[in-house]
Amino acid sequence: MSNILIIKLGSLGDVVQISGALRDIREHHKNEKITILTTSKYINLFKNCPYVDNCLEDERLPRYNIFYLLRLRKIINSLNFNKVYDLQNSNRTNFYRKFLFNVKNWSSSRDIPENKYNNSVLQRFDEQLRKSNIQTNYTLKPDFSWAAEKANNYNLDNGKKYILFFPFCSRDLIHKRWPYFSELINLIKKNHPEYSLVVAPGPGEIEEAKSLDIKIALNNSLPLNFFELASLIKKSHLVIANDTGPAHMAAHLGARGFTLFGPHTTPEKVSIEREKFIALQTMDLKSLFADRVYTLIKSSIIN
Repeated sequence: MSNILIIKLGSLGDVVQISGALRDIREHHKNEKITILTTSKYINLFKNCPYVDNCLEDERLPRYNIFYLLRLRKIINSLNFNKVYDLQNSNRTNFYRKFLFNVKNWSSSRDIPENKYNNSVLQRFDEQLRKSNIQTNYTLKPDFSWAAEKANNYNLDNGKKYILFFPFCSRDLIHKRWPYFSELINLIKKNHPEYSLVVAPGPGEIEEAKSLDIKIALNNSLPLNFFELASLIKKSHLVIANDTGPAHMAAHLGARGFTLFGPHTTPEKVSIEREKFIALQTMDLKSLFADRVYTLIKSSIIN
């Protein structure tokens, strides 16, 4: 049996995006053992992923920490991987390729000319896998539903249809934050009382979530885990979010919804728009007022 290594160290949105690529790799290597190298935050998520068999943790310590790098190299090289699919495609993983891991058969999108598919991360994954002779049936249409299936049927308790909000973002990415969620929530409350309005805060966001005066989705006063969050999103009537990890989850869970996009990147590049999930993009998030957004999404609320 051959050993296959997949590398994915990135953010939640990046992790969600590779669900289709993981499935295509699994289909191609049906009889091989597949291991994924990831960070501690996603170990439990990937342990429950049907497309991988084993997980390894990369602590992502600085590259000047030679003792850590030597330890990581020893672990990786002892497992005799025959093939690496680098789905991170970063400077760090390129360093692993050149100087650390003794694996000659290495797949990376860095081998694709930079001007080819540079506007779509999923297209670059698709080209990367096809260069390894993998038939890509799923890479361009990731399905994160496997995570929702591991949620032990987490649900809200009032039985009403609900609209789910993700108004927060990382403190390092404050430029992605649309500033008028409170105003939009008040408009929807006033015009659509038949729906419950729900916010699902992450760690450090619970106190701010209380100021929105809507239902807060928690589990024993703690933020939902990835599986519970996936289930909550999948069962929602509509999702409204900043360009964050939960927005990518919604897009690739087949949820209906909208993400508010500023000029930081394009929806095409990050492959977030799907059949039922739409990006509303503006060059200035502060100029996109709540009444305008409400007008754009009103028909989706009603239907």
